Amino acid sequence: MSEQKIEWPEPGDLVMATIKTVMDYGVYANLDEYNKRGFLHISEISSARIRNIRDFVRENQKLVLKVLRVDHEKGHIDLSLRRVTKRERIEKVKSWKKDRKGDALLYVVAERTGLPREEAYQKVGAVLDENYGLYDGFEKVLKDGVSVLTQLDVPEELAKVVLQVAEERIRVKTVEAWGILEVRCSRPNGVRCIQEAFSNAKKTHKTKDTKFDFSVIAAPKYRIEVSAENWKRAEEVLNKVSEAVIANISDAGGSGAFKREK
Repeated sequence: MSEQKIEWPEPGDLVMATIKTVMDYGVYANLDEYNKRGFLHISEISSARIRNIRDFVRENQKLVLKVLRVDHEKGHIDLSLRRVTKRERIEKVKSWKKDRKGDALLYVVAERTGLPREEAYQKVGAVLDENYGLYDGFEKVLKDGVSVLTQLDVPEELAKVVLQVAEERIRVKTVEAWGILEVRCSRPNGVRCIQEAFSNAKKTHKTKDTKFDFSVIAAPKYRIEVSAENWKRAEEVLNKVSEAVIANISDAGGSGAFKREK
């Protein structure tokens, strides 16, 4: 599984580590993403003067550390805390948490398919990891469907389980944009024309990555709401759908106008 990498880290890599042994001159730490142990010398803990090393580190504490040197023959890994910037620490923690979420999802896939965890990783986890990143791969399948995996030669039945787990366990964050459509049609069948204008726009602009709906405020005013994964996409669909409704109602002999709500 991706939690335990079999290779060695490289100098300059950021690693998640758990402090195991604290001594006066430094600490030993387990590298959470590798089956390895590294050493953090007291001089690499802080640029400030250290009177008591335990004021800076303690047993079982998790830290983002930077790899300084790797000696494969001796099995030594030298680490640094003081050379990790605040931004590097934030990004590494975010990435590490995402990896753990991906591992948890893959564990569920393994349970449901009856595959050993390592085999599940080899058959589908490695494919996701290599092409998108493990967790991002699950999100990709959730967004675009099983074809994401089948086109990479993952068996369809296994791909369906991945999609099922993603649908159950991942809550995709979305943003919402909305506005007011004011439409009129004075013809005898005006109500039907308005209904068809909305219905046709919905069919024409239906997409997998967005959701939108209409609701009546008080005729002739209607509210349109669009949900998407980012503001740019939400605004794009909002404009296209509102323009389509206005075009449809105009073709039917009516008129329309759109006002964006902030």
